[in-house]
Amino acid sequence: MVNKLSQNDFSSAIANGVSVVDFNATWCGPCKMLGPILEEVSNEMDGVNFYAVDVDENPDLAKEYKIMSIPAVGVFKDGNLQEMNVGLVPKDALVSFINNNK
Repeated sequence: MVNKLSQNDFSSAIANGVSVVDFNATWCGPCKMLGPILEEVSNEMDGVNFYAVDVDENPDLAKEYKIMSIPAVGVFKDGNLQEMNVGLVPKDALVSFINNNK
């Protein structure tokens, strides 16, 4: 399951373990296409937390992580950004990206 995060709960949610964060917006076509892929991957991966952040509702987070294009997917480990991937990617590429950075 992919849970929504806001500025208020972001830091505490990603503080422990591995977290995958999808930075997106409701108007973004590629974001809408990535959503179901992330949901599917979240149901298949154990030990990884999945979150979504709407950049329009949370502009300070978008600024903090220098989100210039969406969708942008970041892998965080114990609160620290490991790597960011920008753009729509197929499921197998997304799984590899997460596995390589967790």
